[in-house]
Amino acid sequence: MNLWTKAVSLFRRVLSLTDPAGWSREGQSHAGEPVNAGSALALSSVWACVNLLAGTIASLPIVVYRSDGKGGRVVAKDHWAYRLLHDSPNADQTAVDFWEGAYASLELKGNAVADIERSADGKRVIALTPIAWDALTVTRDRDGTLVYRWADQTRRQDDVLHIRGFGGAPEGGLSTLAFARHAFGLATAIDRAAGQMFANGVRPSGLLKFDKWLTDDQARTAETRMQEKFVGTMNAGKPMVLEGGVTWQQLTINPEDAQMLQSRGFSVEECCRFFGVPPFMIGHNEKSSGYPTSLEQQVLTFQKFALRRRLKRAEQAMEKQLLTPADRAAGITIEYNLEGLLRGDSAARSAFYQSALNNGWMTINEVRALENMLPVPGGDVPRMQMQNVPITQANGQQVVS
Repeated sequence: MNLWTKAVSLFRRVLSLTDPAGWSREGQSHAGEPVNAGSALALSSVWACVNLLAGTIASLPIVVYRSDGKGGRVVAKDHWAYRLLHDSPNADQTAVDFWEGAYASLELKGNAVADIERSADGKRVIALTPIAWDALTVTRDRDGTLVYRWADQTRRQDDVLHIRGFGGAPEGGLSTLAFARHAFGLATAIDRAAGQMFANGVRPSGLLKFDKWLTDDQARTAETRMQEKFVGTMNAGKPMVLEGGVTWQQLTINPEDAQMLQSRGFSVEECCRFFGVPPFMIGHNEKSSGYPTSLEQQVLTFQKFALRRRLKRAEQAMEKQLLTPADRAAGITIEYNLEGLLRGDSAARSAFYQSALNNGWMTINEVRALENMLPVPGGDVPRMQMQNVPITQANGQQVVS
């Protein structure tokens, strides 16, 4: 082993990219809570982050393009990859179902894997069947090829679609569950402690203080009358009459309970950090002063810093592992259409189309197609406004000085 090989080996061990413990499926946290996919998703913040990321990406349309030979490209609806990726990857799932499951696995376990079924001639993919990452192992053959094994199946890397998460190691991306297990375990422990506190603790709203000891009958009478007259929302705000030296003492939340509530809020932010999701995107608005206030800027922030790198990983993985050399030579590319994020924002969509039409980089029929409208005659010609003309040509006549 030469010096360079030793250095690379040491570097990879330090990053835990080749050590299975570095991207293990689950583990024990410092708080003593076991962390796995089920326990992590039981946390509302983890559920919200995974649901937001996986659901948003799965709802974006995957479009297959072909080079038109003139420096541009057109949508290749006749290519096999369009129907497979855009509509239905297999006989049992829609595209949204398949990709939502794949991205949920990618967010939690750092990897999304699917078995590739090809046609008899090997020129096209006819189905993608998801494989649970926990159920398989990845090793290298003697020739350097990655080998995937699960149940009684063995596949080489050309027959498996493998989208890797952060980390980039050929054997697999880094598991969020493994590296965030201490933060997730602490959040679980805080939730458990809060539940036990309210299950076992005494939490009255106030105290009735008497000057003298009461008999059993007097205590029962006082308690019964208080509940009948003042307990419940219908009795809120009623005046209370106290006599015989009785005083009322209101109970407030104690410092220990307040500290627990702060800890639960902090655990939400911790979970968001691991997924790269701004807390306001999952409804945590305690510290929203540093975030954009407009919906447009919030969506743009989410698109730039959370979605873009995830989409790029998937696009490159699909192009590398699904397309044939002939497809790539023909200029076939696979991309997510981010315009799908504008479907619920009519104002932003209108401004986008107006800019496209006024500046000539889209035609009327292209816009109508995006809105599922039929083409119109003459709508295939790009247009551009020409109102910025010299003042001497305002009336169609040129003045010669």
